[in-house]
Amino acid sequence: MSAERTPGGAEVHPVCVRFHAAIEMIGTRWTGAVLRALFTGQHRYAQIKAAIPGISDTMLAQRLRELQDSGLIERHVLPETPVQVEYRLTDKGRDLEPVLAAIITWSHTWIPLPGGAGSTS
Repeated sequence: MSAERTPGGAEVHPVCVRFHAAIEMIGTRWTGAVLRALFTGQHRYAQIKAAIPGISDTMLAQRLRELQDSGLIERHVLPETPVQVEYRLTDKGRDLEPVLAAIITWSHTWIPLPGGAGSTS
């Protein structure tokens, strides 16, 4: 694919299919928050839910399934009574940490806090 030129002569680069797939994957609502919660280690469902204000059980379960299907997280069933399930990042998921750290840095510069709320990273 070659770049297109606008009437003013500036180049408009075509969007790479891989880039588009990646940005859609990590840009889905709540996905970044779930990944961020898992950067601190392996956690059970309730711990992840407690770390993400406003996420519903349905949405968290859906995002965890999608992240698992994408190969970004792993679900581990612990053989205990009652059965415990933990989620942890795969190497593929862990490689997103510097990407999300850059987004956090950018957000602290350019995104105002809603209603003067306190900052959380």
